[in-house]
Amino acid sequence: MKRLGVLCMVLAMVCGFAGMALASDTVRVGVFLPLTGQNAFGGQLELEGVQMAHKEMGEVLGKKVELFVVDNKSDKVESANAVKRLIEKEKVQAIIGTYGSSLAMAGGEVSEKAGIPQVGTSCTNPLVTQGKKYIFRVCFIDPFQGAGAATYAFRDLGLKKAALLIDVANDYSVGLASFFNKSFTKLGGEIVSTLNYQSGDQDFTAQLQEIMSKQPDVLFIPSYFAEGAIIMKQAQELGATFQIMGGDAMDNPEITAIGGSAVEGFIHTTFPYDPSMPDMNPVAQKFTAEWTKINPDKDPNVNAALGYDAYMIIMDAITRAGSAEPQAIRDALAATKDFVGVTGMTTINETHDAEKPVGLVKIIDGKKTYVGAITPEL
Repeated sequence: MKRLGVLCMVLAMVCGFAGMALASDTVRVGVFLPLTGQNAFGGQLELEGVQMAHKEMGEVLGKKVELFVVDNKSDKVESANAVKRLIEKEKVQAIIGTYGSSLAMAGGEVSEKAGIPQVGTSCTNPLVTQGKKYIFRVCFIDPFQGAGAATYAFRDLGLKKAALLIDVANDYSVGLASFFNKSFTKLGGEIVSTLNYQSGDQDFTAQLQEIMSKQPDVLFIPSYFAEGAIIMKQAQELGATFQIMGGDAMDNPEITAIGGSAVEGFIHTTFPYDPSMPDMNPVAQKFTAEWTKINPDKDPNVNAALGYDAYMIIMDAITRAGSAEPQAIRDALAATKDFVGVTGMTTINETHDAEKPVGLVKIIDGKKTYVGAITPEL
């Protein structure tokens, strides 16, 4: 019995060492995105971008990269639970996510406490990275894009009076509206109406009628694409003639399918990538060609591009660090400068936010058309 006990101990030690050797031969990357719920369409697009990058670069430092994907279900509590599972069960060394600033903030608290670096995709609220050592993102932040939209409306389009229609239950919507307001009024514009709605609302006619009575030149709707398309349809039905603008959450191929002719002429800020842009860098060209090959019936989208860039910037950090240890990845991410991705050249600044231009897209003849980039007047 004594010999049997010793043998069991030896076998356990051998298995343990084998497990450690196996773990050291892999790099474990977690992904938490909204694959169901209100934000599912955006999350699914970002996952496709992550998976494209993973297929292209499945090894780093001679080690296989393992990808672990968890659905955060478009819910704050589920986001925190998803990140906890990735860290405690899957033992990931870095995390990608997520679409939705409130979801990123919930998950980020868990990553920060555990000391695991997290790279956000399209979570633009400044609070996502504020005061955090381990949280980063590949997207610009709302003060920058809010100022970009306001600058373009006032300076380039000559629109002097603006109205705001805000989802008060959504951190992204409230924040972006605030930054548009601040920049537009600083430039000399006037906010003539500010009205609210709640996530999930389907009837906006009362708010639109009130807004129309104030005769604005532009209506800014910091909405998600589905609600934004409905707002534009109802504005068209009421006979509204003002310009409508929005933020990056409107950058979705389904907007024209939902909104039809009502979205014609709509302008929104976005990250500096769109398949219609005339001058793509080589990374964007390669991404576009590969996406089109895989998805011949679906245009490439900036959310997928951000998912792709989030994965690649982690691989770049691991390569520069020469290590896949979380602290080494964190330090390399913080030192990222002039990283060339699908969404342009990215430098991570002292607040861990991505510095890059604000792109602009307009719906022309039913198709998204990239009309250029703008440097906001802050």
